[in-house]
Amino acid sequence: MPDYPQLLHTVLDATDVRELAGFYRELLGLQYRTGDEPPTTDIVDDADWLVLTDSQGRSTLAFQQVEHLARTTWPSNEVPMQLHVDFTVSDREALEHHHARALALGAEVLLDRTDDADEPLYVYADPAGHPLCIFVAEGQEATAQRG
Repeated sequence: MPDYPQLLHTVLDATDVRELAGFYRELLGLQYRTGDEPPTTDIVDDADWLVLTDSQGRSTLAFQQVEHLARTTWPSNEVPMQLHVDFTVSDREALEHHHARALALGAEVLLDRTDDADEPLYVYADPAGHPLCIFVAEGQEATAQRG
């Protein structure tokens, strides 16, 4: 049986890794990998690579410092997305709750498709400009209601 590579985490470039890691940490309820927490003293935070983990300590997202990052121009293809991340929620109420949280954390709405009966969603740009979607997946809302 072949031993296949396993996904460790998704890495996002950022001109401010601490800001972007903080955005996703708050949005997704993740925590910093041990040693990646923000400094608690007047020490300058010179982090150029940060990792977030889930509640079991599994690596989920990482952030890599870059000097320049061109924001996507999506839906125009002038500067393509190159990558985006999708997150699902259980129902429309949860979608609106997390929509408000995403905005408060600094996300910018790129597309509001909440009128779609099958798959309501928001597309955002995170603080670094990376696109992300939060949506109720088709059939997920009905499954959650039957729960």
